[in-house]
Amino acid sequence: MTGMLSDLLAWFHLVFIQRFDGWVALGFVAQAMFMMRFVVQWIASERVGRSIVPVAFWFFSIAGGSLLLVYAIQAGDPVFIAGQGLGLVIYFRNIWLIFREKRQDPNI
Repeated sequence: MTGMLSDLLAWFHLVFIQRFDGWVALGFVAQAMFMMRFVVQWIASERVGRSIVPVAFWFFSIAGGSLLLVYAIQAGDPVFIAGQGLGLVIYFRNIWLIFREKRQDPNI
């Protein structure tokens, strides 16, 4: 058991200490921004007592998704690149639809 614990601690040290650099810091910031979209959505839904998706959700999606895409490109991860790239198309499209709707009906 002691060997397993020391192996686990060595792995944590390697991953979270030795490999920590500016790119990893960017990855953590990006992931935090991406997570904030769910926090914003949750708070907005709790305030009105039903599930809603506020515009801020899409802006956090774009900010976090963009930073995660930069991180994925730097890491050379094709799965992550494809996932974040497609996500950005969807986030920008939702923002476009929201603003188009607001232009057509300024009371929204």
